[in-house]
Amino acid sequence: MTNDGTALIVVDAANVVGSRPDGWWRDRAGAARRLLVQLGALELHLDRPAEVVVVIEGAAKTAVTGEPDREFEGLRVVAAHGSGDDAIVDVVAAEMDGDRRITVVTADRGLRARVEALGAVTVGPRWLFARIDAEHS
Repeated sequence: MTNDGTALIVVDAANVVGSRPDGWWRDRAGAARRLLVQLGALELHLDRPAEVVVVIEGAAKTAVTGEPDREFEGLRVVAAHGSGDDAIVDVVAAEMDGDRRITVVTADRGLRARVEALGAVTVGPRWLFARIDAEHS
């Protein structure tokens, strides 16, 4: 846990992958791996530095076999044991301290309500896609 002015971005990988308009969702593990690779190389243009946590669940978890912290350097990868939503709420609750800005990337309305109640800000997958696409264009 850190509170040094670094923003925290928590990515609901299953929701982001499922929202991608170009068919990424057909291969969940492959899509999750591509997302992790792109996020690892992405320099998010924000008003302060950001730590990125990606929560992976279900079939997509096979994308992070081995040691994800070493494999996807610069990202914190959480492989959810059950519900990815519960894992995201747990990450947000554990990081809520002081003035740290926490942004959760998801389109899931139920999850949005849960993390907003804790003080997090939510944005949709398009927010993230715009940054990924801008970085790769």
